[in-house]
Amino acid sequence: MKYYLIAGEPSGDLHGANLIEGLRKADPEARFRFWGGDKMAAAAGSECLAKHYRETSFFGIVQVLGNLRTIRRQMRACRADVEAFAPDALILVDYPGFNMKMARWAKERGIRTLYYIAPKVWAWREWRVKAIRKYVDRLYVVFPFECDYFPQHGIEPVFEGNPLVDAIERRRPTLPAPDAFRRAHGLDERPVVALLAGSRRGEIRDNLPLMARLAERFPDRQFVVAGVPWLEKSLYEECLAGSNLRYVCNETYETLAAAEAAVVTSGTATLETALLGVPEVVVYRTLRFQVWLRPYVLNVRWVSLVNLNLGRESVAEIIQSDLSVDRAERALRAILTGGADRARMLADFDELRAVIGGPGASERFARRMVGELRATK
Repeated sequence: MKYYLIAGEPSGDLHGANLIEGLRKADPEARFRFWGGDKMAAAAGSECLAKHYRETSFFGIVQVLGNLRTIRRQMRACRADVEAFAPDALILVDYPGFNMKMARWAKERGIRTLYYIAPKVWAWREWRVKAIRKYVDRLYVVFPFECDYFPQHGIEPVFEGNPLVDAIERRRPTLPAPDAFRRAHGLDERPVVALLAGSRRGEIRDNLPLMARLAERFPDRQFVVAGVPWLEKSLYEECLAGSNLRYVCNETYETLAAAEAAVVTSGTATLETALLGVPEVVVYRTLRFQVWLRPYVLNVRWVSLVNLNLGRESVAEIIQSDLSVDRAERALRAILTGGADRARMLADFDELRAVIGGPGASERFARRMVGELRATK
């Protein structure tokens, strides 16, 4: 069968690549075309890549409004490419701003549409639930609590675990020992604290200066910023000027594997950190009015995927508009070696791994997709 996948950011590229490999196993005759990135190209072949996510990623209202013409042009190009490929299924990977529009278009043309990694409608923009129900033929979710949420809105989702576990378990055997990581990056013997400041320019600018101030209060630790390769090093250097923080690029899992603890912005990184067994504090700086509006615009009590999946506050969430580090300092001290919350948090992470499910999710999802598509042919 023929599969057209659309992923618009790095995490979607990762999960899309793992799904492609699963689809190949479930359907040896599978043919692919996609919007995605390097990982999907490595899994399916670079000739199958129609558009790289670097050209299509626009985040935040300012970027979106400033690039409306480009987005509309890309949407038209994507639709034309899907029609030319004539897939048996259109598989939408997260990226809801673009993909929900594609779902409606595909439904109107009778193209079977599968949504892999559901939009986070349980957190905000709940009105999208109606569109999912109307335009998506099958919804595949990656968090257990979504199995309770979506049926309340007339949608029966498929849950086979979380593909992030696959990505982590693939990397785990290759991760260096802490001493080897220190030697590779010229670090001394002090314990390492990993800093994951986000994956977008605005997040780096908002959160990294706060993390640098926090690090000043822990001279007995060395803080290492895990940079992402799609953002230029100069952005980090601008935020780290005058600090003693170290910077490494494209080594997030390696940094976490060497770390005693981590300070993480909200997002997928909170779950990755927990699944790697690293105690963490979630710190996110945003505008004052957004902090004030949070209870009115968010439908959930917590922002970290750790707390959402456990259904309780396991990791501290410090969402603020200023640069106060007092709360962050207390929370971090509590999870360092000998800290009051460290053992409890590590036990929580063991529970989280059981809740999320074991490796093999990508292949299980792929088998379900192929089986259901064949059943409808």
